[in-house]
Amino acid sequence: MAAGLLVSRFVKPLKLPAVTGYLVAGILIGPYCLGALGVEGLGFTSIAAVKSNGVICDMALGFIAFAIGNEFRLSQIKQIGKKAAFIGVFQALVATLLVDAVLLLIHLAAPEKLSAASAVTLGAIAAATAPAATLMVVRQYKARGRLTNLLLPIVAIDDAVGLVVFAVSFGIAQALESGTVSAASVIVEPLLEVVLSIALGALMGILFSAAEKYFKSNSKRLILSITFVILTVAISMIKFSVGGINVGFSSLLVCMMLGTVFCNVCDFSGEIMEKTDKWTAPLFLLFFVLSGAELEFDVFGDVAVILIGLVYIFTRAFGKYAGAGISARMTKCEPNIVKYLGLTLLPQAGVALGMSVTAQTLPEGGTLIRNITLFAVLVYELVGPMLTKIALTKSGDIVPKEVAAARDAAGATEAEEYKEDDE
Repeated sequence: MAAGLLVSRFVKPLKLPAVTGYLVAGILIGPYCLGALGVEGLGFTSIAAVKSNGVICDMALGFIAFAIGNEFRLSQIKQIGKKAAFIGVFQALVATLLVDAVLLLIHLAAPEKLSAASAVTLGAIAAATAPAATLMVVRQYKARGRLTNLLLPIVAIDDAVGLVVFAVSFGIAQALESGTVSAASVIVEPLLEVVLSIALGALMGILFSAAEKYFKSNSKRLILSITFVILTVAISMIKFSVGGINVGFSSLLVCMMLGTVFCNVCDFSGEIMEKTDKWTAPLFLLFFVLSGAELEFDVFGDVAVILIGLVYIFTRAFGKYAGAGISARMTKCEPNIVKYLGLTLLPQAGVALGMSVTAQTLPEGGTLIRNITLFAVLVYELVGPMLTKIALTKSGDIVPKEVAAARDAAGATEAEEYKEDDE
């Protein structure tokens, strides 16, 4: 926490988002910088030492998903629901297909460097976007506007699409290597994971909203909120098999649904969320410092990883930007959204890394996929938040503090006038 706070002071004069400072702090105290000295307590001496704090990251991702779920209020969904859904699906598929096409061309040119199964799997990983970095930038700069209102639901939808696309693509990759295709792994399991995650999140949201009514003090309601999010994360980690079909949940989708149901059912959800946001600030700091410390720099020892990684990074970035721009234009979004939405969808972290861990089970190319994903995450996490800030600033959603204060004051006055009219 101290490292994150200190480095965030250094990046502020550079006008970089705090999340970038936290990631850099993690790198500095990670196994490849201070940790390499081997002094216990000065830094993480190994990747295993970083991963031993995994429960913090699991909790943080749960609260991040819960916060994004709170953006799906019925009043908002009626206005932007169709647009967000279409853009979220379209840009994810464009990025996947474009990366697939380019990497398959590399496979045809140099099959010994990149297998077809690896190319297909990396294309699926390209669909995922990290909600954490985006949410942190929005909160730090108090971004408000049409781009922000559209962005957060798209990021949530993007992860759901990414999970399905990865499951299908990974099933195809396994078939390419083994010569057999399993309908269960390609179609049934991914769809089942999405449906069950939504159902579990909805159930937990209903229970959460019902339980809140029995506690009147703000402190008790805050404690109950934290308890329910952590409990939901824990339950979503349960995995089992039924008739040869693997059944599991996506903790991100479950917690998003928890937040969505809670904000639409509970009358005082806004007040609870405001208090929860303050409590989670140090948790998110820890999450990003640990994420930075977990980045493995030994991937730079392989030239093939660097070259294929650069192709993956630029192709995915172009796919996200072009896909978002085209779909925003098709849904008749305003020019600022068409121009800047794609830049906000570049960050990639937790979900992509989780996919790469699964991809490591491929006999051929599993390690290569993992290393390329690690390389891409390092670049995207350092550059992505900065580009998100630039895009939100250019679109007018991030404004100088004095302008924001005047805007808030004007909003408060307008609300008071409406209240007087009602009375």
